[in-house]
Amino acid sequence: MKSIAALQAVVTATPFDGEPSAAELDAIESELPLILAEVDLLDAQIMTLGRVPTVLDARRLRRARRRVLAARRALADRTAGMVGGAA
Repeated sequence: MKSIAALQAVVTATPFDGEPSAAELDAIESELPLILAEVDLLDAQIMTLGRVPTVLDARRLRRARRRVLAARRALADRTAGMVGGAA
């Protein structure tokens, strides 16, 4: 019976230290407003599970969706600006 651990050194070329790189941390930081907006939308959706949404719930969902769209637009504008701007 062969051990899989013996083959792992061949598959894993570089050791993984378990920490994100500086580039990954920068990417996360730039996407953080979108991530937080999506979490707020998910919270609003979870609150309406199992019951009929009230007018207040509908308003909360609509606002959360708008925040997600605004964060996506801002992120797309930032990344387009870094790449070279609009055509």
